[in-house]
Amino acid sequence: MVNLENKIAIVTGAARGIGRGCALEMAKAGADIVVTDCAYPEESQEVAELVQKIGRKAIVVPLDVADRQEVKDMVQAVREKFGKINILVNNAAASVHKPFLEISVEDMAHVLNVSLWGVFHCSQLIASVMVEQGQGGKIIIISSLHASIPKINSLAYNTAKAAINQMGYTMAAELAQYHINVNVIEPGSTDTPGERAFYTEEEIKKEGEELPWGRLATIEDIGKATAFLASDAADYITGACLRVDGGFWLPWR
Repeated sequence: MVNLENKIAIVTGAARGIGRGCALEMAKAGADIVVTDCAYPEESQEVAELVQKIGRKAIVVPLDVADRQEVKDMVQAVREKFGKINILVNNAAASVHKPFLEISVEDMAHVLNVSLWGVFHCSQLIASVMVEQGQGGKIIIISSLHASIPKINSLAYNTAKAAINQMGYTMAAELAQYHINVNVIEPGSTDTPGERAFYTEEEIKKEGEELPWGRLATIEDIGKATAFLASDAADYITGACLRVDGGFWLPWR
């Protein structure tokens, strides 16, 4: 059984989509949740209220993960409120859909600042706290199958996801001595509000039907995998990559 009682979990990009699923599934497992997001204040508050209805504590901290000082301030606020940090879920990401020959330096920088540097800032600053606490910890990186399966018109996103995979594996090797587990989750096609910024409902439905499992992943699917990796049940798992994709990567096409 997944048990996260007495654990404090920070989830970046927690207002919507996969981050929301991670926050709620970890709360169901007993964790208190720090909801961070920079773009959706009303939905962030809604997630916090849902966590509280589950019976767990929750606070909302507006956060641009690309801004290292904001991350430092968030970490300090969490320590003052809860006294400790046990779990970090690096979920915040950005994406720009443009052909390689048209993507601008500014587009590339924006995606890398959020999706790559944001993971670095949050992980380094929070891992330092975990080391200081001396009780281990769990760091989970929400990556993508497109870290290794290129998706056209998504150069910046694909690049960032490939980089954070390697970042996670290297962190796992260096932090094992402190009993800090670092693992990567690669979701496949997932039913989120973000998908609707690029695809129609018909396209989303069709993609799900064509997958080996016959449907898209839900945010709960990814959240449950995250809660498992954040728990003591996954104590001997570090430096791993868990695909939660309904068989997307298999040779089904």
